[in-house]
Amino acid sequence: MAPPERTIRTYNRRQGGISRRSLLAGVAALGALGAAGCSRVAAEGTVEGGDLLDRLRDRGEVKVGIANEPPFGYVDDDGEPTGEAPEVARAIFSRLGVDRITPVPVDFSALIPGLKAQQFDVVSAGMTINPPRCEQVLFADPDFLMLDAFIVAPGNPHGITTYEDIAEKGLRMATGQAYSQIGYAAAAGIPSSDVLILPDQVAGLDAVSQGRVDAFAGTNVTVTGVTEGSSRAEASEPFQPMVDGEPALGAGGFAFRLTERNLRDAFNEELHRLKDSGELLEIVRPFGFTEAEMTDLTAEELCR
Repeated sequence: MAPPERTIRTYNRRQGGISRRSLLAGVAALGALGAAGCSRVAAEGTVEGGDLLDRLRDRGEVKVGIANEPPFGYVDDDGEPTGEAPEVARAIFSRLGVDRITPVPVDFSALIPGLKAQQFDVVSAGMTINPPRCEQVLFADPDFLMLDAFIVAPGNPHGITTYEDIAEKGLRMATGQAYSQIGYAAAAGIPSSDVLILPDQVAGLDAVSQGRVDAFAGTNVTVTGVTEGSSRAEASEPFQPMVDGEPALGAGGFAFRLTERNLRDAFNEELHRLKDSGELLEIVRPFGFTEAEMTDLTAEELCR
């Protein structure tokens, strides 16, 4: 299913290949950070696995938490949610009998707390799946697997290509609130005093161009999108972050409350249909995603 006929801002990116199953060893590098899942006993009178999908169908609307971060999820000029994750959500929820998605923009760091507080029904923001987050929410299987990149000054004068470069050269970097890149920087030996936390990649581009930091770390598609056409900064070549000598998998997906396994499972089923038919790639392609970002990893593998 193609995205709806609306004006959709597109994002270009440089290709960055990455093998899929060969990277599963990287999950072990994150395993020490936490264990996945938790068993719960349903309260009397409730539906085992949750009945949120039935309630969403009744009201014809699903509220999606987004972080206003292009190209993953943001609100367009017409007040409509768009981006990679909202467009995938639109396609899947339509198939599940829920025709309208309503955005609830919050800071990235507020997505999981907001979901748990029932401010919205699902996190639709390209959230990286890792064990600590798996303790708090249920993830659908990832809809993309992404390399990292840096926003750097024109010409990349410091030759920054990895987090280790920043640590070894004593440079200063920035990244976004609650981004996985904070952990990647720490694993590479970058002192927390040399990591500036900013609201988003636009603030990161400003910080680099003003010389307040030497690089801003984010996903490749995010970095490439914000630097496209800029004379003040550029994107580094995409690269695979490493943690304890193993690849750290930047696979992102949708998050649901722990009590709503039925909704997560129904969502997963439709997601796999989109993957198998090739429709998923066509939905996300306008936002800079390519075949290189498609993945057959599962949330179970990433949560271990």
